Amino acid sequence: MADASRPAETPRPQQTVPWPGHWSPLGATYSDGATNVALWAPDAEQVEICFFDDADTETRVPLLNRTFDVWHGRFPGVHPGQRYGYRVHGPWDPAQGLRFNPAKLLVDPYARAIDGEFAEGGNNADPAHRDDHDSAPYVPRSVVVDDVGFDWGDDHPPQVPWENTVIYELHVRGYTMRHPDVPEDLRGTYAGLAHPAVLDHLTGLGITSVELLPVHHFVSEPHLLRQGSANYWGYNTLGFFAPHAGYSSTGTSGEQVTEFKTMVKALHAAGLEVILDVVYNHTAEQGAGGPTLCFRGIDNRAYYRLDPDDPGRYSDYTGTGNTFNVSHPHSLRLVMDSLRYWVTEMHVDGFRFDLASALARSMHDVDMLSSFMTVIEQDPVLREVKLIAEPWDVGPGGYQVGEFPHLWTEWNDRFRNTVRDHWRGMAGGVHDLAFRLSGSSDLYADDGRRPYASINFVTAHDGFTLRDLVSYNNKHNDANGEENRDGTDDNRSWNHGAEGIEADADPDIARLRHRQLRNLMTTLLLSTGVPMITAGDEMGRTQHGNNNAYCLDNETTWVDWSLREEFTELSDLVRQLLALRAKHPVFRQRRFFEGRPIVSGGRKDVAWFSPSGHEMGEADWHDTHRRTIGMFLSGDGIRSRGHHGERIVDDSFLLWLHAGADDIQVTLPGRPWARRYDVTIDTAEPAAAAQHPAGATVVLRGRSCLLLRASDDAS
Repeated sequence: MADASRPAETPRPQQTVPWPGHWSPLGATYSDGATNVALWAPDAEQVEICFFDDADTETRVPLLNRTFDVWHGRFPGVHPGQRYGYRVHGPWDPAQGLRFNPAKLLVDPYARAIDGEFAEGGNNADPAHRDDHDSAPYVPRSVVVDDVGFDWGDDHPPQVPWENTVIYELHVRGYTMRHPDVPEDLRGTYAGLAHPAVLDHLTGLGITSVELLPVHHFVSEPHLLRQGSANYWGYNTLGFFAPHAGYSSTGTSGEQVTEFKTMVKALHAAGLEVILDVVYNHTAEQGAGGPTLCFRGIDNRAYYRLDPDDPGRYSDYTGTGNTFNVSHPHSLRLVMDSLRYWVTEMHVDGFRFDLASALARSMHDVDMLSSFMTVIEQDPVLREVKLIAEPWDVGPGGYQVGEFPHLWTEWNDRFRNTVRDHWRGMAGGVHDLAFRLSGSSDLYADDGRRPYASINFVTAHDGFTLRDLVSYNNKHNDANGEENRDGTDDNRSWNHGAEGIEADADPDIARLRHRQLRNLMTTLLLSTGVPMITAGDEMGRTQHGNNNAYCLDNETTWVDWSLREEFTELSDLVRQLLALRAKHPVFRQRRFFEGRPIVSGGRKDVAWFSPSGHEMGEADWHDTHRRTIGMFLSGDGIRSRGHHGERIVDDSFLLWLHAGADDIQVTLPGRPWARRYDVTIDTAEPAAAAQHPAGATVVLRGRSCLLLRASDDAS
């Protein structure tokens, strides 16, 4: 809600008849002392632009010019920082999908900045009847922005190759709210994320790319406001062009744009890519009973998917009440304009698309040849950045893991589920685990994609943290206000004998949990594909068993940096693993393994071993009780070539993963695999260092990983 207590400093425009201006570009564009406004509203009967001064006094001016369904005008004396909105007149006929209502102040779909909070009020929840209460006191304002003079200096995208990428998913606010080295006035902001202490931590770990939870301007749902909470994650977008104002330390009258750019520039200078988690599949207006804030009041039938048999109903493939209609040419244009804006003007390096299957639907079915997918592939800007799909939605046929086109990578939830099941002893053998460790060729190889199409993850913002995964059998979401009904019940977690992190007081339980944390991280970071770490997992972050903390903006969700001291061993392991990954291309394959030598008489590029030291046979693969597998990665069997066509040669490694409770003896394979093995990582004995001759028998501790460097040198 706008703050009416501020002193009047910005005068209201005196002009009641605007200059004609131009129909393009859409939005508010400042130049030469005047602002051009343009709003696409083909079925509107009249459009008024509403200017607000600092006392929140409104001045309405009709837009008199209309070209190609765009209402436009130019206003001298309207400068950056001016707050505004629209009122759109037209027919109210919900049965036909028409929901015009000039009583509702509307945000500009192309607004570059948004100021103020949404408050419940001014909207009648009865979708069948028009509500004539003025919504202006309850909705945010669009802001005129002019930031073309930002000094990018020598900023350039890091352009990290996919095979070298390590993604770190974080929340802009939650990541720094408890950081002791970030000044209090910068915590929870774009500027806080750009602080040297934060950058040092990220680069010190070996991260290459940060993936930010939604930073498009969002608002909280009415039901959350009623219960006194808020949307914390941000998957409730209102403005596709505007950086979320709540993360700005410098102001919300356009300053958020400059601060966001400054953050990107600092991250780039540290060598870090910036990937945005974007929500184009739905908007904050929810279903028919939700608030009218923008799109619904401008052209409901164009912006949303409506039931063709009953246009008064929304087609909901997202679980939020509405689905954004990217099959409509203008809606698709808005999304594409937004994406290009974030790349060209804000310098971001890629996008993770929330519920991407909803964007790929044509009429009803998911269609990888749909308009959205086709336009992305043809766009000269977007096809050069990182594109990550969350390859599912909640509609029929929405699960599309392995089905996206060549340019796309995907969140691979089959990796998550398999790795979780293995380490809790519920995998039913190691057949599926071998596919996940080696890049999920069963999902991505058949259509010519590469191993890095798989974004491997064990945890994400949605679900348990890594520490909670080994500390809780059940979700504990009571703080969300939904009587623990929300959030998934399919956690594939294990508390190791007692529920909750309080059980860490038992040294035996704590010791086993810490080992399992190391096992999970080792499996993730040594697997072929692109690893994604959830922020704070490397330092034992907990949400106390809450697996759906979307509405908790407090210490439950904020990263607790004091845990670094308790989980130093885990953080050190992550640094060691990522350093190994960066140094050794054998862990960063650009082509799928073939299970055969790359040169005649050489070693197979990948081989799988049973504890006997022999290669896995048919019976081994079908043994549902098997809990142990060895993966040999041959450094002389790398199928991809260097930039100049040269062969890539690396060390070879043998990785054992043992999920059984008891210790087990394994035999180290002899020639041609190696003559000697050096212990590189042992999750049971982190400080261990030893050498073993080929053919030796070594003990794998219960529930542990052992990584050995293979050598042809017997000494």
